[in-house]
Amino acid sequence: MARAVRWYLRERTGESENDRYCLRWQRRHPHAPRPTRREYQVLRTRHQEARTQSRCC
Repeated sequence: MARAVRWYLRERTGESENDRYCLRWQRRHPHAPRPTRREYQVLRTRHQEARTQSRCC
């Protein structure tokens, strides 16, 4: 039960999305430093703002 709650909370907060991004980053750039959570959030926000069709208004 605790594992299910932990999984749910990680999915809702976006923490697991950051982990998946970091794994992809390490596969593509094995010698580069891993991006921080803050760097990931900045990149994600920029990507969302650049895609105007992703917004409702």
